[in-house]
Amino acid sequence: MSYLDSEFYQPLFEAIATGDEAQIQAAAATFNAADLAEFVEENPDNEEGIRLLRALTTEQSAKVFGYIGPNTQTLIAELLPTQDLAELVTAMPSDERADFFNLLDENRQHTLFQSLASKEREDLRRLASFEEGTAGALMSSEYAVISTGMSASAAINLLRNTAPDKETIYQAYVINNQHKLVGAVSLRNLITAMPGTPVDDLIATGLVTASTDTPQEEVARLISRYDLLALPILDQDERLVGIVTYDDAMDVAEEEATEDIHKGATVGKLETGLRDATPFSLYRSRVQWLVILVFANIFTGAGIAYFEDIISEHIALLFFMPLLVASAGNAGAQSATLMVRGMATGDVTIADWGKLLGKETLVASALGVTMAAAVMVVGFMRAGPEIAFVVAVTMIAVVMVGSLIGMLLPFLLDKLKFDPATASTPLITTIADVSGVLIYFSVATALLSLP
Repeated sequence: MSYLDSEFYQPLFEAIATGDEAQIQAAAATFNAADLAEFVEENPDNEEGIRLLRALTTEQSAKVFGYIGPNTQTLIAELLPTQDLAELVTAMPSDERADFFNLLDENRQHTLFQSLASKEREDLRRLASFEEGTAGALMSSEYAVISTGMSASAAINLLRNTAPDKETIYQAYVINNQHKLVGAVSLRNLITAMPGTPVDDLIATGLVTASTDTPQEEVARLISRYDLLALPILDQDERLVGIVTYDDAMDVAEEEATEDIHKGATVGKLETGLRDATPFSLYRSRVQWLVILVFANIFTGAGIAYFEDIISEHIALLFFMPLLVASAGNAGAQSATLMVRGMATGDVTIADWGKLLGKETLVASALGVTMAAAVMVVGFMRAGPEIAFVVAVTMIAVVMVGSLIGMLLPFLLDKLKFDPATASTPLITTIADVSGVLIYFSVATALLSLP
């Protein structure tokens, strides 16, 4: 929800109008960083958004900048002087810094890179080198670390000195002299322990970890499954190189859910939000599957043409055709949705297909019989007992076939190394339409031709 048309941001507008940085900072202090980011996003190409960022401290600007969308971030990068941008980037968390750096064009990257201190350069070069969509690209290098052999009081002093630069200090990671992860110690245990207690006595071992090449959706799943504040990330030599925090995992979960929803409607990936997407990008994201499905639906028409003799003899059959093919598509879409979601959450694996096949057959049979009983009454009233019987038998068959297609197609796509989310509602319903027409008129031909 945007508050720019209400009085929500009025104090901020008034403070910016004065041009006094102290007044702007005082007004901004009453807003959350996410709200300030929304203000900047709505005013990216005029003075108000930029003046707000410049009036804030570097740390405040970096926090607000992290909430701003990628399109606006790149626009601001063009408007800010290189030195101001370098200071802003230096104050950003390392993972956000790497994400922002990858948004810039090559010339701007080079200019910005030369303006950073050597520490930030090296960190940026390392984080930006990991493949997008992996734990390495998602992780932050700003984690709290202590060494084995330290006392509790020495560890607390170390955390006190390094805390301002760390993403989180609620859990400190214990490493040995090869920088390999030994375990972790919670801040609570350090505070409650006697000052001279060795950290080694407080270590929790058996930590859940991930490697730099672990897919980001698996990282999000691990954090969710084990209720972690952060997940340590190890390199190929088992050395601790970063952490992924729960808020980053939430962003990944939202991104993956959005992608699956789009695929579920045969919509391609959008690089921006819907509001910022261009008409051409929206067209491109939707046109491919729509054209494919147009040609797929030709088979439905071909099926009707093939059975034109039985249709001409029993014109009442056409009355029930939309009802039957829609029922097949709806049953298939339900089954596919349950299966795709189960596979996405890890609740279902490809090894479960045999067990689920039997269960889906039983459920689909029950659904088909229930729906057949309902539609048979309508068939009897509309076209007599013969047509009613054809419609009832067809309903059972198409619901079973649609449900089984919806269940099996995600498994097949997964086996072929495609995303199961591609087993979308339009794809399932198109397949169900074709099979529904063929089943309906085949049943009609068989039953109505009996002496």
